[in-house]
Amino acid sequence: MRKPDPDVCRSRYITCYNEKRNEGGERMKYANIKKAVFRDRPNRFIAHVELNGTCAVCHVKNTGRCRELLIPGADVFVQEADAPNRKTRYDLISVYKGDQLINIDAAAPNKIFAEWVWSGGLFQKITLMQPEYRFGASRLDFYMEADGRRLFVEVKGVTLEENGVVRFPDAPTERGVRHLKELASCVQAGFDAYIVFIIQMSGARYFEPNWETHPAFGAALANAERAGVHIVALDCVVTPNSISAANRISVQLLREQKKDGDEK
Repeated sequence: MRKPDPDVCRSRYITCYNEKRNEGGERMKYANIKKAVFRDRPNRFIAHVELNGTCAVCHVKNTGRCRELLIPGADVFVQEADAPNRKTRYDLISVYKGDQLINIDAAAPNKIFAEWVWSGGLFQKITLMQPEYRFGASRLDFYMEADGRRLFVEVKGVTLEENGVVRFPDAPTERGVRHLKELASCVQAGFDAYIVFIIQMSGARYFEPNWETHPAFGAALANAERAGVHIVALDCVVTPNSISAANRISVQLLREQKKDGDEK
């Protein structure tokens, strides 16, 4: 593995979060947010919403299925883009599922993690944080040096919820399985490794892999933990124009385990 450039901590990406931390700002904010009503999603990339009595085309910032969220009539929040030459004027940011507001911006989890970790959420002293770092056959989200340790971090966003239980993935992900295997390889090579699930909502009781949708991912996650990969699940405070990390929640890996209140 090539040695990271120490100057990376002064890169625009990392400096952005360092400045936020020094200013005490830990909340990711959206400008130009407008409330709308979801109508349909003709493909993975666009959705139609009703905004101020007219139909508007939005870019969907999440290629996942989100079928339990994006249902006709659901209240949503969209962000008006400050880019006049864009094909779509709006981005779809969040959606109400009942009384629960869920952020579906797939670009948010890495930023939320960076804000959280720079604020002391996981380590006391970070000396290096480099995004999109290659290890083996994969490009993992972060390589870090913190508290005298060298480590890799992969971040996943979670939007699937049922009865307070949050799950990942919402569709089969061979890429996700590969990332878990690479994290286990990191541990074997002498690094620390973390898989961090950013729960893009509040109030979750616990996290578990989605065994029904992709059992191979669940098996890979359990194998990664046995290999020494740390698993973190972190819920968020979500408002129409912001999202920020909140509390760590428990992780359940065994399929046969049940919590009080679960359906049998």
